[in-house]
Amino acid sequence: MRISEADILILPGLGNSGYGHWQRRWGERLPNARFVDQDEWDEPQLEDWVDAIHREILMATRPVIVIAHSLAVIALAHTAQRLVDTKVRGAFLVSAPDIEMNRDVPRETAPFAPIPRDPFPFPSMLVASATDPYCSLERAAEFASCWGSDFHVAGDAGHINLQSGHGPWPEGLLMFTRLMQRL
Repeated sequence: MRISEADILILPGLGNSGYGHWQRRWGERLPNARFVDQDEWDEPQLEDWVDAIHREILMATRPVIVIAHSLAVIALAHTAQRLVDTKVRGAFLVSAPDIEMNRDVPRETAPFAPIPRDPFPFPSMLVASATDPYCSLERAAEFASCWGSDFHVAGDAGHINLQSGHGPWPEGLLMFTRLMQRL
């Protein structure tokens, strides 16, 4: 599938993806991308986030590709349980946090537990870092296995955000391109 043939939905995580974040940079470069806004970025409520994602998917006029980071990956896992005969053709998932077992995740993520383990009804790729403070590689691999996602280890990359030095993140764009070629 060509990127130009899809509606790209960008799902930022807790606190939103601010200026300079790789999601913002990608969104500026992809003319058919739009951000799924949440009413509350800092004190998120699961149902509100799931409703916003579900609504954007339903409103899309073309096949949908999702690019989710951090807590938005978990929100998408919850949303996927609602999707029947979905327009979603694929999802690029980055830095899923282990909100169940990692003590370092922000307390604001608690409403998103438990993490759904059902397979997604669309192809996906989960990218994880060997040094993510919010999720071990073992848990990320478990999530990928449960969701039916391809699993890619990004090496020593922290949480793959601005704080870990990932502004443009060209390596991620190459991984995203590989996912698109597979679809």
